[in-house]
Amino acid sequence: MNVQHEIKSHIIVIFGASGDLSKRMLIPAMYSLFKQNLLSNKQLIIGAGRTEISDEAYRQSVSADLFKICPDESSEIKNFCDHLFYQALDTSKEEEYIKIKSKLEALQAEYKIDDNVLFYLSTPPSLYYKIPDALANVGLNDRSTGFKRIIIEKPFGSDEKSARELNKHLLKKYREKQIFRIDHYLGKETVQNLLVFRFANAMFEPLWNSNLIDNVQIYANESIGIENRGGYYDQSGAVKDMVQNHLLQLLGIVAMEPPAKMDSYSIRNETLKVLQSLRRYTTDQEFDENIVVGQYLGSSTENSYREEKGIGKDSNTETYVAARFFIDNWRWHDVPFYVRTGKRLEKRVSEVVINFKNTPHPFFSKVQEKEGYKNQLVIRIQPDEGIKLTFAAKEPGTGFKTHEMDMSFFYSDFTNKNIPPAYERLILDALLGDNTLFARNDAVEACWAITDPIVEY
Repeated sequence: MNVQHEIKSHIIVIFGASGDLSKRMLIPAMYSLFKQNLLSNKQLIIGAGRTEISDEAYRQSVSADLFKICPDESSEIKNFCDHLFYQALDTSKEEEYIKIKSKLEALQAEYKIDDNVLFYLSTPPSLYYKIPDALANVGLNDRSTGFKRIIIEKPFGSDEKSARELNKHLLKKYREKQIFRIDHYLGKETVQNLLVFRFANAMFEPLWNSNLIDNVQIYANESIGIENRGGYYDQSGAVKDMVQNHLLQLLGIVAMEPPAKMDSYSIRNETLKVLQSLRRYTTDQEFDENIVVGQYLGSSTENSYREEKGIGKDSNTETYVAARFFIDNWRWHDVPFYVRTGKRLEKRVSEVVINFKNTPHPFFSKVQEKEGYKNQLVIRIQPDEGIKLTFAAKEPGTGFKTHEMDMSFFYSDFTNKNIPPAYERLILDALLGDNTLFARNDAVEACWAITDPIVEY
């Protein structure tokens, strides 16, 4: 969290204010930031949607939702909700957007707030063309009197071609640094700690290469099925839903070279280089050897994927994918990166696992094979965020009988520290103008270039 810059007075506009994402994630994140005094003393939030309701009705609705989460914080919730306003508009009609501009101007004048606005598009992706364009047409992309930024949620296109078209459209009226493509995975504390772990510890960076690392595993397992997302998921599948964005972006951070500077431009340049260096598969044999997909089956108590609501009986959409990637550069020559994700697996867990090579000494390498362990570094992203290093130690007594030991820490050990949820961190970064943990247009296109052939195959 970039605390070196002061957050200026601002207004946040949430399109899709009555939607599930806004209720579950965005408003609670903004409320938490408000409680911690991390927002400007002068900040307001405008919810925008089709429903015709008053400011007071919107406040009551948000207050009721927050009270379910924080039942003992009625005074704080009231104070927060006093900063909320509402604007009804039909997002499909160009002439409606003057209402947003008028509301902003009136509130800025009344509360003496600078002309800084963050637009959050908590909407279907089809509106990523309409809303930014209409805002620009009424002058709400003008940066001359203050910042104007937009946040959009994945998916950023449905393939490389559509991603390029979306980026081209957005960049007609906005600069890249005004566009924040949010990926909540990159906002998780452990993902950010990867950078510190590697580049602030001289003992680990020299190990981070093909000389000492046998393989890298990156996986995000989910214990639930698709629940009520059948309509979306059957058009997407595990490759598009998880690999194309979350896991490939994470792979880029794990495998990146040390950046020239610890700033957003340098860091995102290095992750892009990793994505551009990923080996592309072109033949049937290469796909068969490196990609595995599947669907979850049913049981006496749970539906199979094809029995879920909204899913066709002959659907071939994958709910599980395991892919082996190679990065064709000097550091990672012939080191396999195994990327896995799936629904309805044994337990919910997301980790990066670095498996080191066995020792070259013949005696100890045989011990390792017999005992079945590796020197291993596990970076757990969720749940129980933390880092664990596994190594061998000699058991007391005669001989060289070894035992697997580990050194670890978990963020839960910091009992006096609040671990901010991903959305909380990323919204604050967007207000600061720090886009380090947001996807850049060229990286989005590079990820689609990797996954499109997999989906097609």
